[in-house]
Amino acid sequence: MKYMSYWQDTVTPFAEAQPGPVAGKVDVAVIGGGFTGLNAARKLAREGVSVALLEAQQIGTGGSGRNGGHLNNGMAHGYAEAKKHFGSERAHALYKAYDRSIDMIEDVIAEEGIACDFRRSGKLKLASKASHIDGLRSSFELLNREVDPDTSWIDKADLKEEIGSDAFHGAILYGKSAMMHMGRYVHGLAMAAHRHGALIWEDAPLTGRTRNGSGWDLSTPKGTIRAERVIVATGAYSASYPQAPLAYFRRRIISVGSFIVATRPLSEAEIAATMPGNRTCVTSLNIGNYIRLSPDNRLIFGGRARFSAVSDQRSDATSGKILRRSMTGIFPHLADVDIDYCWGGLVGMTKDRFPRAGETDGMIYGMGYSGHGAQLSTLIGQSLADMAMGRTDSNPLADLDWPSIPLHNGKPWFLPLVGMWFGLKDRLS
Repeated sequence: MKYMSYWQDTVTPFAEAQPGPVAGKVDVAVIGGGFTGLNAARKLAREGVSVALLEAQQIGTGGSGRNGGHLNNGMAHGYAEAKKHFGSERAHALYKAYDRSIDMIEDVIAEEGIACDFRRSGKLKLASKASHIDGLRSSFELLNREVDPDTSWIDKADLKEEIGSDAFHGAILYGKSAMMHMGRYVHGLAMAAHRHGALIWEDAPLTGRTRNGSGWDLSTPKGTIRAERVIVATGAYSASYPQAPLAYFRRRIISVGSFIVATRPLSEAEIAATMPGNRTCVTSLNIGNYIRLSPDNRLIFGGRARFSAVSDQRSDATSGKILRRSMTGIFPHLADVDIDYCWGGLVGMTKDRFPRAGETDGMIYGMGYSGHGAQLSTLIGQSLADMAMGRTDSNPLADLDWPSIPLHNGKPWFLPLVGMWFGLKDRLS
C-alpha cells in the first residue's frame, strides 16, 4: 500500500518551475498552485498580464491533488437550504455557477489539450436509510422544477443497474455531473499557464507581505517579488503556514481532514458487481462516503472517516482502516480486495458551508469550497483573474458577508465535538 495520493502518483510531475530565486516585478502574484490559483494564472497570462505563482510545496500538493475525483454539480448544501439562506434569485444563480464551472473545465481541457479522462458520468445521491427517501425525493422535486431539469429519481429496484449494493433505498441522479483524473488536470493547467507566460515557483511559501508604493513586496524563503495585485488561493492550507500573512483567512476557514482509499484495479466481473453504472456516488449520511471508479478501474472510496485537521501517514492509515470497513460494509464482495493507495487531505470549510470570493486588505481571494472545490474552483479562479484586471461582474460570490469564527485562529479544536454531533444525527435519522 502506498500512503500517497493516487492522482499524484499517476501523473508526470510538473517540471517547468522557475529554477532560480524568487525575484522581479509582476502585475499579479498568485499564492497557491491548485485549481483556483492555476486557473487565475492561466487566464491572466493568456490576456497578456505578467503573473507569478508561488506554491508552498509542489503544484497540486494540496486539495487539488488529494480529492475524490468528482465534479458534482450542486452545492455542499441542498438547494432548499440555499434558498433559505440567500433567497431564490441568489440561490438559483449560485447553483448555476457550479454547472457553468464544469462547462468551463470542459472548455479549458479542449483549449489546452489536457488529457485527463474527463467524462460526464452523472452523480448519484444515494439514500443510505429508508427514512432519508422522503427528504431526498422532496429535494429532487424542487431541483427538477426550479433549477436543474437534468435530474431524475431512481427507485431502489432500479439501483441494481447503477451500484452493486443493497445498502441504498433510492437516489437522485444529477445528469450534468462529471469526473476526471485530478492530477492530470492540475498538471495540464500548470503546463498551460507556463506556456502562456506565467512564472511558477515551487517550494516558495509566502512568509511576508509589505506595502511598496501602489503594490506589495511578497517574501518567501527563496527571495522577494513585487506585485501590483495579489490573489490568494490557499484554501484549507491557509493555516498550514502560520508564518504567512493570512490571518484573515485562518479565522474564517475550518480545515477538516478527508480521507480516501483506492483498491487494486478491479476485473470486469468485479466492476459489474460493484459499479455497473460507472458514475460518481455520494451517500446521504452526514458522515457519508463518496465513491467512483478510477480511469484504470480502481474503486476510489472516501469520506470523513474521522473529524481531524491532520493528514499524515499515521492519521491516514487509521482513517484508511475505517474506510475499508465502510467499503466492505457496502460492498461485502470486496472484502479480500487489496488496497493499493491510502491518502488524506484537508477540506476548507466555512461556518455556513458556502464558499467565498472577494477582496480584503489588498488581497483578492477565493476559497471555502466546503468539499465542492474541484467543480467550482475553475470558475472562481477565472473570476479572480477578472477582478485583478478590474472586471467585477463574473464573481458569483460577490458581496457575501464573511464573519470570523469565534475562538478560532486556524486550529479547529472543536472538530471532535462536531464529529460526535454528526454521528449522533446519523444514528437517529
